[in-house]
Amino acid sequence: MKVVQRSTFFAVTTKSNLHHFHSSSQRVPISSEHESREFVSRLLDRKWGLQSPASPIQEIGVSSDKGIEKFSFSNNTRPHLGDEMLKRNQDSSFYILRDDLLHPLVNGNKARKLDALLPLLEDYKFTDVVTCGGCQSAHTAAVGVLYLAAVSCAERGLRSHLLLRGEQPEVLTGYNLVSTMYGNVQYVPRSRYANREEMLRTYADLVSGEDGSVLWAKDIVEGLEAVDVAKMDDLLSSKNSGRKVLIVNEGAGDALALLGMFRLVQYLSQDHVLGKTKPVRFVVDAGTGTTTVGLGVAAMCLGLPWEINAVMLADTLENYKRHEDRLIAEFTRQFPASVVCSSLDMNHMIKWVDRQHPRKFGKVLDGEVEKCQKIAQETGVLVDPMYTLAAWEIAAELVQDEKSSIVVMLHTGGTLGMFGLAQRYKSCFTNLKD
Repeated sequence: MKVVQRSTFFAVTTKSNLHHFHSSSQRVPISSEHESREFVSRLLDRKWGLQSPASPIQEIGVSSDKGIEKFSFSNNTRPHLGDEMLKRNQDSSFYILRDDLLHPLVNGNKARKLDALLPLLEDYKFTDVVTCGGCQSAHTAAVGVLYLAAVSCAERGLRSHLLLRGEQPEVLTGYNLVSTMYGNVQYVPRSRYANREEMLRTYADLVSGEDGSVLWAKDIVEGLEAVDVAKMDDLLSSKNSGRKVLIVNEGAGDALALLGMFRLVQYLSQDHVLGKTKPVRFVVDAGTGTTTVGLGVAAMCLGLPWEINAVMLADTLENYKRHEDRLIAEFTRQFPASVVCSSLDMNHMIKWVDRQHPRKFGKVLDGEVEKCQKIAQETGVLVDPMYTLAAWEIAAELVQDEKSSIVVMLHTGGTLGMFGLAQRYKSCFTNLKD
């Protein structure tokens, strides 16, 4: 089996991230568009996990369907971009950013969230990563696959420890199977999982042992601000023979994860892609909401006329807003963005919206699997009823009334989760045979 797919996930660069956060973290006032772009340029001047921020962009045509289904769809896989977007072939259409095609297993917003974190594992010579997620969580699979698949980490024997909420399925499929093949999986009772921070820290302490060290992802950045750099280097020095364990929050919900979205937004804002002047309405499904906040903060810092429509799936509006405030505050502490972030009015940039058919998170409604099948057969794009179908439906609705703005859906991947859903909702998938 060739290892090309694995090795290409790491960008080839000689730049080191060691001391980079510290040296670039001077609080420089940002008072103009030029200075704001300079700030973003400095922020992105580092090593990355993804070799390129690009992923395919396709145009989905939407037409009214007089039959049982509300819409029918078509796919233009080579659409006009940049200034040529004004010459669109479809009267009603939206664009889809195919982040589900970034990698065979590790794709979507999971790869974006880990884009800045992966090189730090190499720089700081971590030996273990501990994280958590739901039984069929795409995030836990991303951590297990990414860290073991990346050649530079695998050569160091880096281990991933995945704490999964709930009970082990009788037959492993989807993300459960992938996580088990690549990482050390532990199933945790829901009562214990409720206190995630204590659970992660306790397990990380067990992994590290008496001679090891444990850090949270945010400590890598904030540590360089709060303590002497030499002390931080000594803590993580290769001379220390103990295990070096990094804890990554559920969903990679740290400010460090926002950097991958900054890199994506900067790429998309190039003139030959979406440009900097055209109004764009993004649509993204929101699990933790980290991807949404990253898109919004990056677009605001770059002065782009964009709007981020976040389809709430797993929490209340109040809790999503609370997570948004926490991430921005954390980002302000960790990166040279105090002036930018303190003046952000995200109410005009981010719109938290309900999905078309609200329900308790984890539920699949009758007919939704068939909708996913219809979309796949008409466009070649696979969406799942838990996450990406919600964003697709909102994007299709927006283009019916929206003619002045470009609508872009971010495909957040996670399609391996369909295997887990087929286990849990057998009747919904049995109907496909008919």
